[in-house]
Amino acid sequence: MALSSFCLYIIASMFLSSFITFSFAADSIGLNQSISDGTTLVSKEGMFELGFFSPGNSKNRYVGIWYKNITVQTVVWVANRCNPINDSSGVLTMNSTGNLVLLYQNKSVVWSTNSSKQAQKPILQLLDSGNLIVRDEEDGNSENYLWERFEEPSNILLPGMKLGLNYRKGLNWRISAWRNWDDPCPENFTWGVEIDVQQQRFPEAYFRQGVTKSSRFGPWNGVTASGIQLLKPNNLYDFYFVYNEEEAYYFFNLKSNAMINIVVLNQTTMVSERIVWAEDDKSWSHYDSFPTEQCDSYGLCGGNGNCVIGDSPVCQCMKGFKPKYPEKWLTEWSDGCTRNTPLDCKDKDNDGFVEFVNLKLPDTAYARANTSMNLKECRAKCLSNCSCMAYANSDIRNGGSGCIMWFGDLMDIRKVSSSEQVLYLRMPASELGNSDSKVGAVILAAGIVGFCGVLLLGYFIYRKKSKDKSKKNGDQEEDLELPSFELSTLITATDNFSSNNRIGQGGFGPVYRGQLKDGQAIAVKRLSINSGQGIDELKNEVILIAKLQHRNLVKLLGCCIHGKEKILIYEYMPNKSLDLFIFDKNSSKLLGWRNRFEIIRGIARGLLYLHQDSRLRIIHRDLKTSNVLLDNEMNPKISDFGLARTFGGDQIEGNTNSVVGTYGYMAPEYVHTGHFSVKSDVFSFGIMVLEIVSGKRSTSFSCVKEDLTLTGHAWTLMQEGRAIELLDPCLRDSQHNVLEVLRCIHVGLLCVQHRAADRPGMSSVVVMLSSDSHALPCPNRPGYFMEIEEPQQYPDSSLSSIITIASDAEDQSLTMHSK
Repeated sequence: MALSSFCLYIIASMFLSSFITFSFAADSIGLNQSISDGTTLVSKEGMFELGFFSPGNSKNRYVGIWYKNITVQTVVWVANRCNPINDSSGVLTMNSTGNLVLLYQNKSVVWSTNSSKQAQKPILQLLDSGNLIVRDEEDGNSENYLWERFEEPSNILLPGMKLGLNYRKGLNWRISAWRNWDDPCPENFTWGVEIDVQQQRFPEAYFRQGVTKSSRFGPWNGVTASGIQLLKPNNLYDFYFVYNEEEAYYFFNLKSNAMINIVVLNQTTMVSERIVWAEDDKSWSHYDSFPTEQCDSYGLCGGNGNCVIGDSPVCQCMKGFKPKYPEKWLTEWSDGCTRNTPLDCKDKDNDGFVEFVNLKLPDTAYARANTSMNLKECRAKCLSNCSCMAYANSDIRNGGSGCIMWFGDLMDIRKVSSSEQVLYLRMPASELGNSDSKVGAVILAAGIVGFCGVLLLGYFIYRKKSKDKSKKNGDQEEDLELPSFELSTLITATDNFSSNNRIGQGGFGPVYRGQLKDGQAIAVKRLSINSGQGIDELKNEVILIAKLQHRNLVKLLGCCIHGKEKILIYEYMPNKSLDLFIFDKNSSKLLGWRNRFEIIRGIARGLLYLHQDSRLRIIHRDLKTSNVLLDNEMNPKISDFGLARTFGGDQIEGNTNSVVGTYGYMAPEYVHTGHFSVKSDVFSFGIMVLEIVSGKRSTSFSCVKEDLTLTGHAWTLMQEGRAIELLDPCLRDSQHNVLEVLRCIHVGLLCVQHRAADRPGMSSVVVMLSSDSHALPCPNRPGYFMEIEEPQQYPDSSLSSIITIASDAEDQSLTMHSK
């Protein structure tokens, strides 16, 4: 299958098991002509073809339209979606009234158009746009259609097609996903535009599962939809929104006719996906999709809640609000937030508004719109009604125009990266304060800042003098903000680093079990004099871990620097490291599926903390199963931060000319170019997930079939519908949740996709692993698919490089040095 992702099957019908044998030379047929099973109609320039087909493994026959010259047969429309024909007797013809009729065994009507317009000389024509039309050949205007298939969309949005409605004519251009790849009948996942003209609602695009809203774009603001960044100006297509007295609809046009791209609604993953045909590769490739993030889930944070990716919890109350049920707020947000101070209609004239930017505007189903009202009028109108909670411009172009006012709770708000649109949220006077108090606050703040500045200056002078004094005394110890252990204490605790107390060996030195005088068990990491980890790596690890507090991160208790000795002291993990369980034939039986699933989720939560929730964004760069320790209750704790990098603010990536890490876990872009990011850690996490599920070590995995790696084997199994076969053989006869296993494999494959941009962030991963109902996007081909990949290209090809693999029984670390 030549698809960029096997999950793209729903685009098509995809591999047509029984296809056409003869094509008409013309693009049209007239009255008393027909198309039987085995013959087709082809558009003028040969772009599209109309005929009978069977989707997937089904033997049922349908009438559909597909791309003529795309080798992966891609069906873009089906006539009789829910009324298949079970043999080859189908005939598509045009009756005397100008309506298309699909007949079964030449008598039963399976499907037909229902046009009330009469034609003197009706003609059916397939256009190169993918539209199928019926028109009157006697009519001088060739665009006066009696019927067109664009008015009856299927599961795909083509360039020029309308997604929306004409509320004057009662037309609804809504697309709906196939039930599955063998059945084009709509299931329950739909996408369309909704508006209540009578109630003065503002139109919005919604995704629904049945009758339930699952996500939405946010209202169009004249430039883009406020809650989705995909529709901003780009080099591939132009996206438009039309809203007038008769219609409200979206459509897109391509900037180059040489590029074929379409939007597909996928029932399996519950997303709309834009895909592009790559002629060189003869395959469809993923371009973008929606929804993709946790905050795209409709109403996740309830009324008046704001969803913020990266915050913990992800849901926050808007300013002036508090959780409705505080005791549930850490894990359950659907009840939303309530005001700190209720609004009082008697005091409404004293209310004011607080400005919010970079937000997806609330659901306009709870709003009213007036496109002729300016912002000043909008404010006054909202203020005069004590039920009005917020207002905003409906169009931000040219200084802003139009008015939207919200009533009741504000639903489905989320933070977006950038937006010029302002939401004005109503607040009682007590929440706003007054100008005198603001001036006083400024003066007080200035005083505090000045005082703190004097203190800080004194502190830095003191620190400098202390450091100078330490250097003069030849003191090698530095202030690492951790307890400093005496070497003699550690010698006693470990019985002089006895081999009997040795519990592990890493690339930087051995680890020993020890016991302090108070009975506390400790793990002592003694850095080898010849190890690659020197004082800089030691300081890096100490400073990082000292500031990290999370139940899934190992706790650093202290350090010791004495002469050439560099030692770190951790909390002791009695069950040692994860790799000792999953890769051992006997120990792996002790780690059931429930333990493995919770370990996967625990690692994900710890990694999310490093990437988003800690004070500094931290990229670990050496995630592997031997660096995950297990406590008494088999809870995972990420350890070994000697190679970690920190970033401040919004920085999420960097480059290095010294590629360090562990063979088999490093992301392709890191190995090949030295480029690392949070997505590099995501790749390593994905490898661990596949290892935990399979019980196989990625670096020593071998598959007879086509020399596949662990990632290639897992992807192939999933593509063939046999993903469950990846499960560790020792678990197959025990109790396990099949859906959880498949979900973990799916998430693992998403994390190891070759392109870093395709991999999900850890916030999305945590959600995927926590919710059976969360739709999963489709994984593309993973990195390191085969044992032999393309030659590596390092950051500076002009430099000769030495690849050093430090190998022992328990660790393989790869370091690249330029010379």
